[in-house]
Amino acid sequence: MFGIQVIEWVGYTASIMIAISLIMTDIVKLRIINSIGCILFAIYGFTVKAYPVGIINTFIFFVNSYYLYKFYKEK
Repeated sequence: MFGIQVIEWVGYTASIMIAISLIMTDIVKLRIINSIGCILFAIYGFTVKAYPVGIINTFIFFVNSYYLYKFYKEK
């Protein structure tokens, strides 16, 4: 589509998800949307062999997961 490879669309979608997460006022929604963006960025990073991008976004995903788990456990 439009001469752009699928993996580039994954990268663009990841960027959009991260940007959307930054305008959230609810921390749970922020972490969920940010996690989706992180997963997409990790896929993108490992696919295009940009390992620092893949590694740090995998780490951030686990940080988000930990705090979401902690939030729901306390509730």
